[in-house]
Amino acid sequence: MNIRLFLYLLLIVCAACKKGTDYTSITKVEEPSFSFSALPLQVNAPSDNALTQEKIALGKLLFFDPILSGNKDVACATCHHPSHGYAEFRDLSIGVNGIGLGAKRKFNSPNTIPIVKRNAHTILNTAFNGMIDSVTSNPKKAAMFWDNRVSSLEDQALEPIKALEEMRGTKISNVDILDTIIQRLKNNKRYVELFKNAFPNDSSITTSTLSKAIASFERNLTTPNTRFDQYLNGNLNALSSSEKEGFETFKRVGCAECHKGPMLSDYKLHVLAVPENEKLSFVDSALGDFKFRTPTLRNLRLTAPYMHNGTLNSLQEVLEFYEDIAGSKFKNPNISPEKTDTLIRRMTIKTKDIHPILSFLNSLNSDDFDKKKPQQVPSGLSVGGDI
Repeated sequence: MNIRLFLYLLLIVCAACKKGTDYTSITKVEEPSFSFSALPLQVNAPSDNALTQEKIALGKLLFFDPILSGNKDVACATCHHPSHGYAEFRDLSIGVNGIGLGAKRKFNSPNTIPIVKRNAHTILNTAFNGMIDSVTSNPKKAAMFWDNRVSSLEDQALEPIKALEEMRGTKISNVDILDTIIQRLKNNKRYVELFKNAFPNDSSITTSTLSKAIASFERNLTTPNTRFDQYLNGNLNALSSSEKEGFETFKRVGCAECHKGPMLSDYKLHVLAVPENEKLSFVDSALGDFKFRTPTLRNLRLTAPYMHNGTLNSLQEVLEFYEDIAGSKFKNPNISPEKTDTLIRRMTIKTKDIHPILSFLNSLNSDDFDKKKPQQVPSGLSVGGDI
């Protein structure tokens, strides 16, 4: 080192010391590290709900059977249909007292049922919710719903049945709905037989066995081995050059701060200041703090529209939304800019980054999942409800 430069730097350090600079308060800024791993080929099931073909088959029938709804007109599949990637092609769902599928669904008249306030999550790969690497996953602590209010597919399975606007309706109270549904199933000879086959050690039809059967079917809906998974497993030719560029861009601009791990989600709650959906008569502030969970990025091609309230119709719009935030443009007047998540405000996405990222996201899609609907359900009702 040049002796004059050395002496100059020494003087600066000494002067700083004399001024009482506290060097212990200066923290090193580390480069962010992002962990990505392929989805495993097998799923973890809770120890008290081992995955069996009998449970999966029973759960599928229950998933498509409107016998689980108060008015017998809505099934789980009404808003989570296989033709829509087990999500729904509309911003906010119409449950009870509706007719039609996806974007064509509408309320019957007259109607007093409110619209569902959140966009329907895809059921695909929810078996891996909570997984932070390719090994660690506790199925009893798997984040569910946009606000993480429930943990595990078993607990999640019962919530739509109890929700007035989703499946319960107004004729049966929240207190009585599950008992009513269980009694319906007990009165159905075919279901009695199916529950005995699926739960030989506990053949009684209860809310527990009901939730376990539905969860088993949902846990079976996975899409591992996408081209991105193949790439992570060592096949460098699985992605095109533009997709590889998009993956690097995805990480560089800050998307991977929240979208990482096998499911490309940190499962945490963040304030994004997404525009409100004008179909709602109120402001959806989640649990009062406008925080919503990071969704998976897998199979996005199948699950439009996007965000917790479905206000962004395309992936192009989603990336433009983040580009606006990077340019300090906030579109929700109910949330002040300083309340938005710092990780989001640190994003540096620009117009030139959007196309490469879109190309990368395409590598996360897969059509390899169970799309077959039952020909009929044990109740004899319309498969999937009034669709």
